Amino acid sequence: MPHPAVRRTAFLLAATAVAVATAQLPARHPVRAELATGQNPAAETRSVGVALTGAQAAADGRHTDLTDPHKKEIAMRLVSSAENSSLNWKAQYKYIEDIDDDRGYTAGIIGFCSGTGDMLDLVELYTRRKPRNVLARYLPALRKVNGTDSHRGLGRAFERAWRRAAKDKEFRRAQNDERDRVYFTPAVRQAKQDGLRALGQFAYYDAIVMHGGGDDAASFGAIRRNAMKKARTPAQGGDEVAYLDAFLDARTAAMKTEEAHSDTSRVDTAQRVFLRAGNLDLDPPLKWKVYGDRYSIKR
Repeated sequence: MPHPAVRRTAFLLAATAVAVATAQLPARHPVRAELATGQNPAAETRSVGVALTGAQAAADGRHTDLTDPHKKEIAMRLVSSAENSSLNWKAQYKYIEDIDDDRGYTAGIIGFCSGTGDMLDLVELYTRRKPRNVLARYLPALRKVNGTDSHRGLGRAFERAWRRAAKDKEFRRAQNDERDRVYFTPAVRQAKQDGLRALGQFAYYDAIVMHGGGDDAASFGAIRRNAMKKARTPAQGGDEVAYLDAFLDARTAAMKTEEAHSDTSRVDTAQRVFLRAGNLDLDPPLKWKVYGDRYSIKR
């Protein structure tokens, strides 16, 4: 089901960046207008179980962070519920369309854009690993349209090539690796430096997915700085719940500065619900709503 487009900045995180707060990331892509699988979101099963790899550690009182495979799977499903109206994030490798946000094509599991450089980086990585691939011929066009919303040299042939490439495990691996390099790993690193457990790490990741880490007032870096004006991080000796409450307040304030972000349910009826329950380790079962749709992860 279509949702308002999410505006993004056009900056990318350098691979050697040491802190998310000062990094330049591609601002995030909008909610998909339709599922890559062609499914009707209203007809989708929205309650899932996930094989537990970190459950025993939690049962023993040890904390697991978002890099735990089970927690990372949960994070991907949570983001996909907001970005794709689907818990099936793996169905999005083949997703591609222009969602009229002035960033050209939006595609793949994290919304790589032809106009912001991260799609170009992805196809370059894929081509380094597998020079003979169906997308390599479009690299010159991707370089020319970078920074614009143009489809020149791309078009329907490129869309078909993207969907074909998505059947290749090497292209799927490249999408995973770029997601981690640009978004997931820096977000988790910064959150751990701030002393946050899995819920806080996810809050950082989701914020970077939507806002990027540019210099504007709605960027992740600005959100974090505004939160730190209201509460100290756990690493600074502050209370984790109080800090996350301040971070989510700053996040919703940033979202409301743009019409495209004005629906704050991915915070209000998802992350805030987990925080109010004291679920700082993001342990299932989880129940939440995004844009009025209900979701759950049982285990």
